[in-house]
Amino acid sequence: MNTIERVSADTAALMQSIGQNARAASRDLAAATAEQKNLALTNAAAALRASEPAIIDANARDLDAAKAAGRPASFIDRLTLDGKRIEAIAKGLEDIAALADPVGTVLAEWQRPNGLKFQRVRVPLGVIGIIYESRPNVTADAGALSIKAGNAAILRGGSESHHSSIAIHAALVAGLNAAGLPAAAIQLVPTTDRAAVGEMLKGLGGTIDVIVPRGGRSLVERVQSEARVPVFAHLEGICHTYVDRGADIDIALPIVLNAKMRRTGVCGATECLLVDKNADEDFLTPLVKALLDAGCEVRGDAATQKVDARVKAALTDDYGKEFLDAVIAVKTVDGVDGAIAHIAKYGSQHTDAIITECEATAELFLNRVDSAIVLVNASTQFADGGEFGFGAEIGIATGKMHARGPVGVEQLTSFKYKVRGTGQIRPA
Repeated sequence: MNTIERVSADTAALMQSIGQNARAASRDLAAATAEQKNLALTNAAAALRASEPAIIDANARDLDAAKAAGRPASFIDRLTLDGKRIEAIAKGLEDIAALADPVGTVLAEWQRPNGLKFQRVRVPLGVIGIIYESRPNVTADAGALSIKAGNAAILRGGSESHHSSIAIHAALVAGLNAAGLPAAAIQLVPTTDRAAVGEMLKGLGGTIDVIVPRGGRSLVERVQSEARVPVFAHLEGICHTYVDRGADIDIALPIVLNAKMRRTGVCGATECLLVDKNADEDFLTPLVKALLDAGCEVRGDAATQKVDARVKAALTDDYGKEFLDAVIAVKTVDGVDGAIAHIAKYGSQHTDAIITECEATAELFLNRVDSAIVLVNASTQFADGGEFGFGAEIGIATGKMHARGPVGVEQLTSFKYKVRGTGQIRPA
């Protein structure tokens, strides 16, 4: 056996052990009380705060490697942790602890004429595999949401955030230990060997119930094509903001700037601005100039290029492109119908917004845009589980089965039927 074969064999054995430990831990976590789970989360938050210097030191190692590798600024931003971001992660854990426990919730109940009593009750999914790239905060978000929903989790972070994820994971384990829950309930894959991902996609001998990928297109495409277990995923966040002729420009300007420039590397960032060509030209000009003045590169159609000499000609593939950077495609469209048609052609069913004061136009957009999240007069950067009141999210699911939109605690549960009888038998 050569070195590569030996590494792969060792990784396979390691992953099988992780899967078995997760399955055993999931049974304990499914039976845990809400108080135990909340105690684990609040203690993990305290451990995160206490570990801030160690986390920042670990993150510095990841940042040094990323910069040496020539990673772009948007990537560095996603990877960076500081005191403010660590506090936000800790606060997120406490927010999740404050949520109602979904496990055991009775979704429906009824009684049949024969006396049988039926209940549809929320239960944990079991074991969740989360595969992610450069966002170390996902380690905390995914682990915490899994705990709250009564699931065990196997976390496989990207090699770029490996040291940061190890430091954050240690705080989660401290929380589990303090609550008397098994440490194996949240496991971080300790190897950066890519074969570990392949083993997870196979299902680890039936121990993984669902996979959640969070990263770039290549990662998600691989997961969707190779996974032998169900997947919650989205390929890209190709988000649009449409400014209608019925918009208030004083409302539109700050929304568009925030939607694009607040954080350019998040999946909820607007990548394409659509402007009603029938609107007063005073709409297009201030919007484009504001973006340019904010340091955003604008790639536009002919009408947009006339507005400012700094606008670059948009190429065909700029529409339908996830820039994840201070770059935006701009296009004028024929009213709300033109905007809806453009989004249907180029969008990714993630998040799209309309800015208008016309209620009828807003309702038309809400009803006809087939995306997981559709907003009126608000920034697409609200595409975040925390902003929905979910505490946090594992990702934004754009599929239509089971979970759609931010994947929070409720989306990490399934249900089963509890049926109570008094001796009934089914007639022949």
